[in-house]
Amino acid sequence: MGNGDIRVRGLAARAGGWSARHRWAAVGIWVLFVVLAMGLGSAAGRVDVKDSDQLKGETHTAARIIEDAGIDEPAGETVLIQAKGGDLKATDAEFRNAVEAVVRAVEETGRVTEVTSPYDTKTISKDGRSALVQFDMRGEADTAGERVEPVLKAVEGVQQDHQALRIEEIGGASMMKTFADAYGDDFKKAEYSAVPVAFGILLIAFGALVAALLPVVLAITAIMATMGLMGVVSHVMPMSDTANSVMLLVGLAVGVDYCLFYLRREREEREAGRDAQTALRIAAATSGRAIVVSGVTVCVAMAGMLFTGLAEFEAMGLASLMVVAVAMVGSVTVLPALLSLLGERVEKGRIPFLGRRKRSGGGQDSRFWTAVLRRVLARPVIAVAVATGALLAIAAPALGMKTQQLTLDQEFGDSLPIVQTYNRLNEAFPGGSEPAEVVVKADDINAPEVKSALADFRDRAIRSGASRGPVEIKLHDAQNIAFVYVPLVGGSDLDKAGASLDKLRDEVRPATLGKVDGVEAPITGQVAGSEDFNDQLAGAVVPVFAFVVVFAFALMLLSFRSLTIAITSIVLNLLSVGAAYGILVAVFQHGWGASLVGAEGVGAIITWLPLFLFVILFGLSMDYHVFVVSRIREARLRGLATKDAIRHGVVTTAGVVTSAAVIMVAVFAIFGTLSMQSMKQMGVGLAAAVLIDATIIRGVLLPAVMALLGERNWYLPKWLHRLPDLTHDETPQAVAAPAARNDEGEPLKV
Repeated sequence: MGNGDIRVRGLAARAGGWSARHRWAAVGIWVLFVVLAMGLGSAAGRVDVKDSDQLKGETHTAARIIEDAGIDEPAGETVLIQAKGGDLKATDAEFRNAVEAVVRAVEETGRVTEVTSPYDTKTISKDGRSALVQFDMRGEADTAGERVEPVLKAVEGVQQDHQALRIEEIGGASMMKTFADAYGDDFKKAEYSAVPVAFGILLIAFGALVAALLPVVLAITAIMATMGLMGVVSHVMPMSDTANSVMLLVGLAVGVDYCLFYLRREREEREAGRDAQTALRIAAATSGRAIVVSGVTVCVAMAGMLFTGLAEFEAMGLASLMVVAVAMVGSVTVLPALLSLLGERVEKGRIPFLGRRKRSGGGQDSRFWTAVLRRVLARPVIAVAVATGALLAIAAPALGMKTQQLTLDQEFGDSLPIVQTYNRLNEAFPGGSEPAEVVVKADDINAPEVKSALADFRDRAIRSGASRGPVEIKLHDAQNIAFVYVPLVGGSDLDKAGASLDKLRDEVRPATLGKVDGVEAPITGQVAGSEDFNDQLAGAVVPVFAFVVVFAFALMLLSFRSLTIAITSIVLNLLSVGAAYGILVAVFQHGWGASLVGAEGVGAIITWLPLFLFVILFGLSMDYHVFVVSRIREARLRGLATKDAIRHGVVTTAGVVTSAAVIMVAVFAIFGTLSMQSMKQMGVGLAAAVLIDATIIRGVLLPAVMALLGERNWYLPKWLHRLPDLTHDETPQAVAAPAARNDEGEPLKV
């Protein structure tokens, strides 16, 4: 490429050049896009995932039957009446008076229906010290938590009159209200605090108010646009609140990171003596390209969630994919336009104390990594052995990973009174708090053979040892459907409860309901949902893993035209993910250091997290990897020896990688402070993985491996030379050549 003929190759460079030349148009188009997306999303409304679409298997079948029949299952509530000590029994007059008082009190609220006495339903514990008053909340189950307070107060009033007894309410509505009160603001606080934290770190990194604001503003606008798009897309693929939270996390992380990469490179070139136009052109051709490669790779990784067959995962995957794509497009289009508009004003609002940090080297960070690299490159074999050994040691606990849906006490601990009620209820009535639910559909639910099979099922469920009873049957004659509620032996111990469920499904049902023609009897409930989820997730692991790894490998191969770079990228990312798994198991399953994060007594990893972390981390790890390797390759193309190119690439990116990693770790760590153990596990896992990735992987292992490989880093077999060439090969020297001129002979503005 001659100095007088600049033909900028690559989508990112061309997009950046066009945006800088048509800066007002670029900014206007972006604002219009965000406004239109939000407007369309608001007009369309969001369609959320239905219960019947959450899972496949029997849980899905049961939900579909209920939905098709138009039955709205109410929120069930239970009042546990239990002697605190002594010889007081359910047969005693004081106990009976308390039961009658509870029944009368809840009925008088006018908020409940179907109130049953334990003396009618036989819901009295074997030791005679505990009994259950059961009822349903009026109205829709989804909003029952908003109407349950008068009932809770009525039960509290009875408790005050009967101090010898423990009288406590638990159920879907009361748990909904308790958790909303205790943790409803938890997520909002985390989401709202993530933005100020990111801004504060950027302010320290740049030392200027305007420069720090740009990445945050672009990340927020990308998130706003994606929220609107989610509403439109949800009519094809339903979304969820969880998908919204994950989208916000991922959008803030990658949106800020991409802008940070671009801004830091533009600043670096200006500080090296380039004029503003040339610095912007170089940033577009180098960091812009890295952003596109990274963004596409992250999108491919997120797309892996679409292969799970789980509606919640599909929603999270699609929402994350969209926000990454929007953030990527914004970073290579509207950001160059804003930088062109602002010019030197991007340095406005400088913080005097932070002025010394202006140099792009990152100050102490660069000196630190220069010292580390000197030792790593001097003894790469030792560096590889030590770093790999450390990562494998950290990952080792993952070999014994135990995954399960967390029970109430695992998820929230014993800090809430309702959790203690849950434990007492399960101790007195194993499985009573979360019974298995058999949804029986027949041509005629009152046919003699169906009624006989239902009665036989109830008896055999107890005789088989799967349940200690009482087994309740609720008929819906008009819809020819019956609900059979079976408390499972094992209670909150999901392993034992799972064995009881298997007895119901494999032994009791075939011998009873299974013998009646035309009868469907899928078994659902918390334990069944957990098993069905685990089975489906296990079947999704291989296809998701293969899709993400193969496509990430292909993208790296095409982007860098090096078989070696593609292979090492995959291996290093897998090491990073493995280490994150090991930390999760060590802390949350084995309890090593659990007190530091408030995770005592969990004993398991929530089922959905390992696959979720694999997809998210594999995508996010590519941010740093592509950025660092692109800089190393760029230096190599300028003629530096491979070892010198490695040193240059790692040291010059140390500041931006450190800043980006600190932002990600801080944002994810906020979720590690939440009370729910599932969110805490996600936050700790993501934060630990990013920290490991930005330090051990990119700062030690990557340069050491590349130093050992030498010129073999750029190896591409001849038979692969026919692959499409997606490399751009721009170097600052080439891009900084004299500016091209338009037809009138005037220099083109970039």
